Amino acid sequence: MQEIDHISFSEPLEQFAPVTLDEMDSVKLMNRIDTKYLTSEHVLMEILKDAAADGYRALETNGLKINPYDSLYYDTDLLKMFQDHHNRRLVRQKVRTRSYLSSGLAFLEIKRKNNKGRTKKKRISIPMGDFDDFRNNTQASDYLAAHSAYTKDQISPVLETVFNRITLVNKAMTERLTIDTSLVFRNHRTGVEASLKDAVIIELKQDGRADSEMKNILLDHRVKPIRVSKYCIAVTLTDPDARCGRFRTKVRRIEKTINKKITVL
Repeated sequence: MQEIDHISFSEPLEQFAPVTLDEMDSVKLMNRIDTKYLTSEHVLMEILKDAAADGYRALETNGLKINPYDSLYYDTDLLKMFQDHHNRRLVRQKVRTRSYLSSGLAFLEIKRKNNKGRTKKKRISIPMGDFDDFRNNTQASDYLAAHSAYTKDQISPVLETVFNRITLVNKAMTERLTIDTSLVFRNHRTGVEASLKDAVIIELKQDGRADSEMKNILLDHRVKPIRVSKYCIAVTLTDPDARCGRFRTKVRRIEKTINKKITVL
C-alpha cells in the first residue's frame, strides 16, 4: 500500500505519562457509547498539547505510544452489513479480524449496535495466521455463529484497513480516546486501494454521556462530532459498484476538512 508523508507525533506524545494494557482493562468499555470526530493532523498536534496539559495518559505497548493496527472486515456477497448502515438500520453489526501489531495479538471481533445507540463488542483470540481468513478456525467460526446473525458460510473478506492509533485515557480512567491516523484501505474484492491522506478520525468512548474535558478540548479547536464508519467510507472509495450515495457526502466532508481531494491509489 502506498502512502503520503505524515506529521510525526512522537515528540508531543513524550509529554504523556504512559498507561499499560493491564491498567487499560478498567476502561475496556465493551458496552459503550461512541462519539466520533474528524480533523486533520495539524489540528491534532494542538489537541495533543491540550490533552497532555490536562493530565491525559497515553497507552504504551512495548515502548510505543503509536501503535499500528490492521483490520479486515467481512461481509456477505451483497454487502448486507454495509447496506444496513447505509440504509440507517439502527440495529446492525460488523464482523472483522483485527491484528494488534505491536503486541502480536489477533482477534475475531463482532460489533453490534442496538436501537439505543449503544455499541457492544465481543471478541475471541485467534492465531495471527488466521487474520486473513478465520473461517477454517472451528472455535472462531462457532463463536461467530453464537454471537452474530451470520455464519462463516455467509461472509467473506471484503475490506482491509491499516492505520496508526494513539490511545488516550483521562485522569479518572472513565473514558478512552482513540486517534487514528495514516488510514489506508484495500478492497480484497475489487483490488482498489485508497488513502484518507492526513485526515484523523477520533473516537471518544464512554459508558454514558457524562461531561468530558476532551469534549471541551475538541470544541475549543472547532472539532465537531460526525457519524462516520471507516468500513463504510472505505467501501465507498474502493467499490464503484456499491450503492453508497449517502456516504459520498461524508467523503466530501473529509476532503473539506483536510482541504485535499481523496482519490484511489
